[in-house]
Amino acid sequence: MTEEAVKDYYDYSEWQGNTLPTKPPVEIIPPCDPTADDGLYHVCIAAISLVIMLILAFLARQQKPGDGLRGVLSLLSPVNFLDHTQHKGLSVAVFGVLFCKVVGLAIAPNPLPFTKDTQSREYWLILALFYYPALYYPLLACGTLHNSVGYVLGSVLSWTHFGVLVWQKVDCPKTPQIYIYYSLLSSLPQIACLAFLSFQYPLLLFKGVKGSEKSNASEDLKSNYYRDYVKKILKKRKMSKASSKPKLSERFSHALKSFIYTPDEVFRFPLKIAISLVVAIISLYQTALLLVTGVVPTLQKARSGVDEDVAFLLAGFNIILSQDRKEVVKIVVHYMWCIEVCYVSAVTLSCLVNLVMFMRSMVLHRSNLRGLYRGDIYNCQRNIRPSRPALVCWMGYTSYQAAFVWLGTIIQTLVFFICLVFAVFLIIIPIFYGRNLALFHLVGRMWPFWLLLLLAVLIQHLTSRFLFIQKEAGTRDLANRGSLFLLSYLLFPSNVLVGALLSVWRLVITALFNIVHLGRMDISLLNRSVEAFDPGYRCYAHYMKIEVSQSHPVMKAFCGLLLQSPRQDRSPAQKARDVEEGIQLVSRDKKHSKMSRAKRARGHWYLLYTLVNNPSLVGSRKHFQRQSSESFINGAFKQSCKGSSKGRGGTTEASEETGEAPQNKD
Repeated sequence: MTEEAVKDYYDYSEWQGNTLPTKPPVEIIPPCDPTADDGLYHVCIAAISLVIMLILAFLARQQKPGDGLRGVLSLLSPVNFLDHTQHKGLSVAVFGVLFCKVVGLAIAPNPLPFTKDTQSREYWLILALFYYPALYYPLLACGTLHNSVGYVLGSVLSWTHFGVLVWQKVDCPKTPQIYIYYSLLSSLPQIACLAFLSFQYPLLLFKGVKGSEKSNASEDLKSNYYRDYVKKILKKRKMSKASSKPKLSERFSHALKSFIYTPDEVFRFPLKIAISLVVAIISLYQTALLLVTGVVPTLQKARSGVDEDVAFLLAGFNIILSQDRKEVVKIVVHYMWCIEVCYVSAVTLSCLVNLVMFMRSMVLHRSNLRGLYRGDIYNCQRNIRPSRPALVCWMGYTSYQAAFVWLGTIIQTLVFFICLVFAVFLIIIPIFYGRNLALFHLVGRMWPFWLLLLLAVLIQHLTSRFLFIQKEAGTRDLANRGSLFLLSYLLFPSNVLVGALLSVWRLVITALFNIVHLGRMDISLLNRSVEAFDPGYRCYAHYMKIEVSQSHPVMKAFCGLLLQSPRQDRSPAQKARDVEEGIQLVSRDKKHSKMSRAKRARGHWYLLYTLVNNPSLVGSRKHFQRQSSESFINGAFKQSCKGSSKGRGGTTEASEETGEAPQNKD
């Protein structure tokens, strides 16, 4: 419909006296070409990125002249995903920029800006999946050398990306794809990540000039983080008195804390988990934006175009809402507005549910990592060692998380929308207007059936409480067994109907649980015996095995102590103190000898404690073959298999350390 036709139609409606909502003419958005041409920009930025990589390679060889090619090869791995001590901001921001660009490829008419060939779009799309990671790779590589030149190059590159992107969005804020502002809104996370990089690189440069930024090329093993972790787990802890029955306020606060992640000084998340969280949030934002901008404007246009002809359309389906056609228009417009509200509410509810799941996942990640660090066993049949499937899952964990969140948000929105529409049109609107109460009439005619089910359940509960259970000397036992058997026989037909109702409820609860937790990989949607068929949870379990086997804090603290040179690290004051202690040890008396033996015994005990809690030694213990997986709770790592309580140094002590209650007791 042209603009003239739309204008004539609304003028005619106003002349007839129809109370139709007026709306401005349809705005046609032509394709926009920014002054900063995208193709020319990519040619220039690709050349600049290549020059920066060559400069970084030259600087890498200058920093390590004896290593030669090794210094250049270290530039090709700028991110140490197994280092828990490095700054995570640069890696998280670059992954956020890359993911936003990959999301935009799905609707972009030209995946690669160098070509405008639309016939071979699929092939160009595949090539773009490798081009953009290479394009944004120098943003990571500039932080590898940890010197001023790298930070300057990173600042220039990030400012260039950020400035050109903002320039293009200011020139062309409106686009004809999906929604006029969809391109602008979808680029907001990318702009935020580039702005962070543009701020972070100058900050690192300023710290390097001030001398407070030390070279952290090997900071992983030299960091005090792992030593502090070991000191905390070996520190004496006060025994907490656990009450038999916690109060309601305590249980509420404990449940609230299980969904709120609070930072811990001696615990840091792996880099991949931090990247996965940010990418998952961006994926949630992009999916919600696509769902809203793709449907809501269409519903608004359809609602504004309703006229009196809709009464004849509904009459063709034997639907008579009113004899007055103007009232029919108002009712239809109101119903369409209710559908729009239900859809927006479903999207909002899905986003809130996913955010709550993200917070819960962070708490469970920390709990699982701590449990595996202290020797808890995830799978009694396998060792926590690298393997081919585990390494593949570790590499793709972040990408799988983003895809699961994307699909889970779509399915959750669809299910929540159906449930809200059902509740609004079959329950809320009939009660509010007092008509179309067909559902209530159906439920009302079935009152004998509901009364029968209520009486059957009530009789069983009352008789079980007052007749069939007796308390003697603080114990409970069955009583009146003859009456119990008779009542079980008489209520068999009624319990069949109750079971049918419970089966429907079980199906609803199971479906809602799986739909709500579809975006989470840290819990299994299947039973413990068949959880290997859940690809998401299997990927998470293998990922955790790689992280624990390669980044155990106790192992890294031990390696750091081995690599540390005592003679070089000691200061003159420390050497003088050592000489004084040596003189005291030469002339020590019996009391000092006893104290020395106590220290040696404590050191031996710490060594034994460390070895017992080493996950890599679990498979060589005698009790390992006697363990079964029946004592595991679905989705929890912090479990102890049968027969393993003697060899692992205690789940209770570690739980007291973390302030969390153990999930299982041997």
